[in-house]
Amino acid sequence: MTAVALPPFAGTGAAAEIKMLSPGQLAWQRFRRHKMAMVGLFGLACLFVYVFAAGAILSRGMCAPLGLELSGEAYANCNDIAIKLQAPSAAHIFGTDTIGQDILARTIYGGQISLLIGVSAALIEVILGTLVGAIAAYYGGWVDSVLMRFTEAMLNIPSLFLLIVAAKFLGGTIPEITLLGRTFSSSVVVIIVIIGFTSWMYLARIVRANILSLKEQDFISASRCLGVSNRRMILTHLLPNTLAPVIVTATLGIANAILSEAYVSFLGLGVKPPTASWGNMLENSYRYLESAPWLWVFPGLFVLVTVLCVNFVGDGLRDALDPRGTRAL
Repeated sequence: MTAVALPPFAGTGAAAEIKMLSPGQLAWQRFRRHKMAMVGLFGLACLFVYVFAAGAILSRGMCAPLGLELSGEAYANCNDIAIKLQAPSAAHIFGTDTIGQDILARTIYGGQISLLIGVSAALIEVILGTLVGAIAAYYGGWVDSVLMRFTEAMLNIPSLFLLIVAAKFLGGTIPEITLLGRTFSSSVVVIIVIIGFTSWMYLARIVRANILSLKEQDFISASRCLGVSNRRMILTHLLPNTLAPVIVTATLGIANAILSEAYVSFLGLGVKPPTASWGNMLENSYRYLESAPWLWVFPGLFVLVTVLCVNFVGDGLRDALDPRGTRAL
């Protein structure tokens, strides 16, 4: 038979460009083409600037009862009954609440608490869910059975009910903590821990399913033949190849944690005053739905926008990290 020399492949256009992209660049290209994800990313960037950078400029004013000009969280916590329930004005852009606190300043520092709870709880969720799912799938046998039965048992616990009970009975038993110059009440710690420890189960099942399929791949068999340790196999070969669902779950976990904190704080069992959060700013606002709508409009709007933006970003990450996706093609 005569060998036929095939011409070298010379890709042109979009196909050649994609061929040269790294996985990270390809994911970013897919993400950029997801319009709502870019809107969500821009919204989150603006939100972080407002919450973490605008305090020095916007949270500043005279606290009449003390006769001092305060700034930062001290101003946000200043009570002035003489100006309670004032409508939005030039002096108080978002108005004042039932005890004369500036709502704009409290949305800034309350946003820091709400975002701290969301990110910290999601971090606990990711760590626990990833470890449980990876260990169960990799070792199998009785280890898998025990961990999965424990996971199923945890799924039967109503997390919101547990969060309410724990916030009620444990809120005053844990000492306050100081972080980055701010003092957080014990209720913040309780909420973070309870949300994180009751939300990892779905991620564990997703990670377990992914790793069970990855275990059968040729590169894992080759690694075993080379004598790679179990720890290195999990950390450097299996987990990096299941990062996509982990990242997406983490983003959605932030939104769920913020909503959960808002639920319990609205019931008066969440973050305790004087520490502000978007949730506890809504606690008494239902009594003033018509007479003072600014009490619930602004903190409620921040919760709504944050959750929407996080969900948009999570949706974009899901498409961008899907190896079978064709959004950028």
